[in-house]
Amino acid sequence: MSVKESYSVASSPIVPDSGKLNVLFAGESQTKPDHALGPKIYDYYLLHAIESGYGTFRTESEIYNLGPGDCFLIHPDQLVSYVSNHTDPWRYRWVAFSGEASHDLVNSAGFLPNCPVLHTTETSNVPAYIHHIQERFHTKEESSHTAAIGYLHLIWAEIMNHTSTPLQLTIAEPQVQRTVKQMINYMTSQYAHPVSIEQMCTSLGYNRAYLSRIFKKETGISPVTYLLKLRIDQAKRLLRERPELSVEQVSASVGLTDPLYFSRQFKRFCGQSPTSYRRDIIGASSSHNHLSK
Repeated sequence: MSVKESYSVASSPIVPDSGKLNVLFAGESQTKPDHALGPKIYDYYLLHAIESGYGTFRTESEIYNLGPGDCFLIHPDQLVSYVSNHTDPWRYRWVAFSGEASHDLVNSAGFLPNCPVLHTTETSNVPAYIHHIQERFHTKEESSHTAAIGYLHLIWAEIMNHTSTPLQLTIAEPQVQRTVKQMINYMTSQYAHPVSIEQMCTSLGYNRAYLSRIFKKETGISPVTYLLKLRIDQAKRLLRERPELSVEQVSASVGLTDPLYFSRQFKRFCGQSPTSYRRDIIGASSSHNHLSK
C-alpha cells in the first residue's frame, strides 16, 4: 500500500525568552516507509505524539519500538535518531519548547533522559492539542504564543493522566509532602469560608483518616487544629487592624459562623477573649503613641 507523504510546520511569532517557557514550533508529518532522521542533537525539547503507524526511536543507550498512542521526548543535547516502519510508517505530530521553566514541566511527567517514552491511550488528546498549537501559530498573532503555552500544559496534564502505568519516579515521602502542601494551600485559601475538613478531603480526593495521619506526621498537629489556628491567627489580625468590625463580624470573616464557639476557641489559643485581646492591643498602642509624643 502506497503512503502519501505529508509535512507541515508553524513557528511561534515571538522571540523566545530563555527565562520562561517557550513553545517554538509545532507540526505534523505522514512519513514514508523507512523515513529516517539523525543521528542528530537538538538544543530544545521536542515531543512527538504518534497518531498511526509504527517506527523506532533510538537514544544513546536504548532502542524503542513505538506505535499509536505513544509519545517520545527528545531532550536537549541528546544524540538521537528515529526511523519509520518499513510497511506501516508512522504519522506523528510534534511540538518543540524551551526555556528554564521547561525542565520542571518535563520532570513533572517523568520524561527523564533515561525514560524518554510514555505510553498513552490511542484516544489521547495530545495530538489534537499539538494541532491546535500549529493552527494558532499559523495566524501569526502574538497572542498565539500564550495560547500555545496553555495547550502545552494541557498536553502535560493529558500525558500524566493517561500513562498506562503509574510513574515510579517519586518515593512515597515526597508525594506525602506534596499532598500536605495541597492541604495547606486549600486551607489557606478557603479559611474565610465555612469549609470543613471533610470538604477538603473530598476536594483533594483522599480519605479523611489518611489525610489526618500524614498531615499530623508532617506538621505535628491535626488538620482540624491547623485550620482552627489559621482562623484564630487571621482573627487576631482583623481585631488589630479593623477596629470597626464587631467580634461577630470578625468571627464570620474567618469562616466561623458561631460567635460563641469562636470566642471559646480564641480564648483557648490566646488565653483571653477577643474583646480583651482587642482592648489590650488598643491600650498598648495608645500608650506607645503617648510616650512617643
